Amino acid sequence: MLLRFRLTRPQLITRTVSARTVGHRSFCSGIHDDFKPQKRAYSPDEDVHAQITKDIAANKVTVFMKGVPEAPMCGFSNTVVQIMKVEGVQFKGINVLADADLREGIKTFSNWPTIPQVYVGGEFIGGCDTTLEMYKSGELRTLLEEVGAK
Repeated sequence: MLLRFRLTRPQLITRTVSARTVGHRSFCSGIHDDFKPQKRAYSPDEDVHAQITKDIAANKVTVFMKGVPEAPMCGFSNTVVQIMKVEGVQFKGINVLADADLREGIKTFSNWPTIPQVYVGGEFIGGCDTTLEMYKSGELRTLLEEVGAK
């Protein structure tokens, strides 16, 4: 049997919800200590900007991206990865999704609001659009050869 209700005017149904207490703790008191982050994933012992500087200095080509080179998590990151593969370049891909401090830190480090961010020879060259334009013009290949990445 199908019941149909017709409301002649909008009705607001409200319900009062209260937190139950279990012992001395409120049932909805927050996150248990076991589930709180114990340490940062990217730079557990130092400043994020210091770790970013170390990673850029240690690699001829560094890409701060969403996901990892084997599994990019956004189209822009995938485009940069494919360009690097076509150029035959070894590069360090760093997943910004693994650490919120890194995700925000890389933006303030470069003063660039978007991800991915590409560094070649220690210099920030830009994001996906810049890398794509440099690839199309041949400028990227020249830069990669100059820094010895190719």
